[in-house]
Formats: sequence, structure tokens, C-alpha cells
Amino acid sequence: MPDHEYALAAEISALARSRPCSIGVAESLTGGMIAQPLAAAEAAGEWFRGSLVAYSAQVKHEVLGVPDGPVVSAEAAAAMARGARSLLRADLAVAVTGAGGPSGQDDQPPGTVFLAVCDDSGTQTLHRCFAGEPAAVCAAGARFALELLVSRLRDGREDRKPGTDPHDAADDDAAPRDAAVGGRAAAEP
Repeated sequence: MPDHEYALAAEISALARSRPCSIGVAESLTGGMIAQPLAAAEAAGEWFRGSLVAYSAQVKHEVLGVPDGPVVSAEAAAAMARGARSLLRADLAVAVTGAGGPSGQDDQPPGTVFLAVCDDSGTQTLHRCFAGEPAAVCAAGARFALELLVSRLRDGREDRKPGTDPHDAADDDAAPRDAAVGGRAAAEP
């Protein structure tokens, strides 16, 4: 795993311990790639509650409470984040689901990633498209989830403004906290 993810995890550790705030994760597409640097971060036992890797649709539905229907969707990501937060008794949870490729899933093209973050203030979902082979899509999704945790811990919301991230295609600040925010961007070349 690249050093950048470990640096993000170190920042998450410092921020979580300063608040204090416990963190939980629900992963599908990324298969543990978010949890790994968090578990390796300083004093993880003080703030990292754990991660649930729910790769199959059945596990998402039965364990995390994802409603029947597509599992590559904003609704599924939100349910995964809420489910992880509840099951792990975390103050803050992040979740990732998507279609890594080479084929799409649930009428979503390869590279589609839905993320959600959930805390006492509500659940926020984001939709991104990442280019590349499945491993690159997974790595990009994990990195973005870690960045999302840093942002939420810093100031309670995702701090990227539209136009500052090449994956933004809509006004993130225009939607309510419990609605899907962000936009679908074209895959980068």
C-alpha cells in the first residue's frame, strides 16, 4: 500500500484521538484496503472499532441492512455506513461499494464507486468514477474514503469544493446531508 494511505491513516489517528472519536468501516469493493492502514496507525486500539468486509450482496443485505435492490448505489453505501456504525458502535463510519471492473454491475459502468460517511449529524453519500484496471479503482476508492474520513474529522463535512477535485461534477454543498451528493464524472483518460 502506498505511503500516502499510511499518512492519511496517521492523520486520522491524530484527529480521532484529539476529539475523541471512534471509527468504523464497511467495505465491499475495497476488500479491506481501508481497514489495513487504519489498523497500522498509531494507537489504533484507542479509536479504530473495526471493519466489516461485505463483498457479497447477501452479506450486505443480511449483516449491514442494505435494502433489497442494487448494491452498487448511493442507497447501499448509506445503509452500509449506518450498519457499520451501529454494529461496531462507532462515532463515525465510512462505507464503500462499487463496480471495479472489468464489467459493470447493477447498471453501473466499471469504475463507479459510491461512498458514504455517517455520524451523529447524518449520512452523506458521494458518487465517483475512477479510471483504470480493477486494482486501480479499488485503490482510488480506498484512498478517497480515507480522505473523506480526514475531512469529516477536521470540520464535520467533506471539504472539497466543486471544481477542486477532478471527479466532482455537481455542487456538493447544494444537497441535504442525508441525500446523495456529488456527481458522476466522466472517467479520466
